[in-house]
This record gives sequence, structure tokens and C-alpha cells, in this order.
Amino acid sequence: LCGTFGTHARHLNYIDQVIGRRAGVAHYYAMNVLMLPKRTVFICDTYVNLDPTAEQIAEMTLLAAEEIRRFGIVPKVALLSHSSFGSSASPTAVKMRAALELISTTAPELEIEGEMHGDAALSEAVRLAAFPHSRLKGEANLLIMPTMDAANIAFNLLKTAAGGGITIGPILLGAAKAVHILTPTASVRRIVNMTALAVVDAQVRR
Repeated sequence: LCGTFGTHARHLNYIDQVIGRRAGVAHYYAMNVLMLPKRTVFICDTYVNLDPTAEQIAEMTLLAAEEIRRFGIVPKVALLSHSSFGSSASPTAVKMRAALELISTTAPELEIEGEMHGDAALSEAVRLAAFPHSRLKGEANLLIMPTMDAANIAFNLLKTAAGGGITIGPILLGAAKAVHILTPTASVRRIVNMTALAVVDAQVRR
């Protein structure tokens, strides 16, 4: 674990030089977790890629889904956008639709839908009103954002507005070893949580 001092980018540079990426993985990504009384939400990419491509969105989603399964949770993915199921032709909306096609081809078993608004991700009623044939059922628990700004802002807003929730992360995805970069504002509780996560991760990788 590192990151209680210095910048995320600086620590990631050291990790890339010393540990490197997992075989077959092209990029690193960061995922934060917010455990609330009524739901647990995973959000990507909160710290690494400013404006990920469709290919990066796809890779990120698959890595995040894999990590979520380690929590004993079935991933239910929503690709988020200001666009709702094709309502916009903006670059970010087109990117999220392209990512959905890539993911659906690579992992057809993954429960995923997009691109959609944030309320549609968490409310099945809202989602079905906009898109009755959605493959995603119930609430999404993995929220994939179109940019790092969107992911980071959404996580911090939810964390503060919800209050009382347990936060975990950032969880670094794509590294060859169990390594994670905390933030300078990390509490003792978050450091303990991340230590436990890293230990389990290391044991699984043996």
C-alpha cells in the first residue's frame, strides 16, 4: 500500500516501473467502492485515465467485474453517460456504445447495459421506461463513467451525501501484484480495509 503522501500519478509511475501490468492487460484503472445501508456501488475509473477510449472502457469493465466477484457479489454493470440509449451522438456517448459492443462480444455472460443516465442505473423502473428491452435487471452495482472527472466527482459526491457509508479504495486494477494507491485523506479505517483487501488479493494470486 502507498499513497498517503504524494500524488496518485507519481506512485503509479513507480508501480509501473517496479511491478508492471498483469499479462494481457494494456492499462491500469482505479475503482472505488461505497458500501451503503441499502446498496454497494463500485465506480470506475476514479484516478487513472482522464478520457478512456472505448477499448479501455471495455478492459476496465471486465477487470472491475472480476474484482467485484472476489467480494462475493455478482456484477451488474451500467455504462453511464449524459445520453440515454442512443439519444445523443456526442463523442462520449458514442464511446460508451462502442464499449458496450466490445464487452458484449468478449463477455456475453456479463449483465450489462448502456449508455444510460445515473438514475436509470439505480432504478429499474426509470430504466425500463426509457428502454423496455434492457438486459440489466434490478439495480446496477458497477457504474462505469465516461471520464475520470465524472467518476471521481460522482464518488466523492455520493460519499459525502450518503454519509455513514464505508468506503474502500482506490483499488488498482491491472497490476501484476497486489498493490494499491491510497489517497492522502485516507482514514485509518480505510487503510485497514485496504490492507485486508491486499492480503486476500495476494493470497488469491499465489
